[in-house]
Amino acid sequence: MERQSTDVLAPGAPGRTSPKPPAGPGVYRPVAQPGPRPRREELRVLVVESEPRGADCLVQGLRRHGYLVESVATGARALQVHRSADLILLDLDLPDLDGLEVCRSIRVTCDTPVIAVTARDSELDRVLGLQAGADDYMAKPYGFRELMARMEAIMRRVRPVQPLQQVIARGTLWIDAGAREIRVDGTPVEMTRKEFDLLYLLASQPETVILRKQLMTQVWDDSWSRSERTIDTHVSSLRSKLGATSWIITVRGVGFRLGHP
Repeated sequence: MERQSTDVLAPGAPGRTSPKPPAGPGVYRPVAQPGPRPRREELRVLVVESEPRGADCLVQGLRRHGYLVESVATGARALQVHRSADLILLDLDLPDLDGLEVCRSIRVTCDTPVIAVTARDSELDRVLGLQAGADDYMAKPYGFRELMARMEAIMRRVRPVQPLQQVIARGTLWIDAGAREIRVDGTPVEMTRKEFDLLYLLASQPETVILRKQLMTQVWDDSWSRSERTIDTHVSSLRSKLGATSWIITVRGVGFRLGHP
């Protein structure tokens, strides 16, 4: 098992008895019990950071984890483009405007979540940042894992998770999330817990290519420490158990989507 250590970011750098399967395709019922977590939407993150190296490191790290990232170096530019972002990472030490004023201006016009990321680390600085409208405050140096966790915690509050279908039928494939049962052509197929969660996640979004990092995060609750070969091993096992490799389509360099034999 591969392990990746926590990156520390220096100032200016981030471092039940089952019912019979329903007949016909496309059958859905309301949720009675939750299945695996739905795919995290790709979030548009605006990085406001004047230090080029720090901005580049943070942008690259976020993109590796499936975020859509735009980076700007000034407060004036941030005020021009911030409405297109789902979440803003705002350095308070900017070359043109004070970051606190930028935060106040953003909060006047919208409720987009803002995390202040700055070298200002006194208690007074944190109080002023939160009073200016920041939803969270992180002083440099900080760990990238902690930043990710704080981002996800904020987005859980502003974007509550919508429940997925309990039963999904796609052609001859039938999945009951409540009973955690899978059938192909009416025949039960035994699955491990992770195999079930992986297949259910793909089947719940049949037209969507799901990124490898998103699969690791949502099925394994882990996007850092495990090798991506973990996914390949489970996909290979699923294809064998389902009786056709075409049930799961590999999109090279991106991820996987549900197919149809």
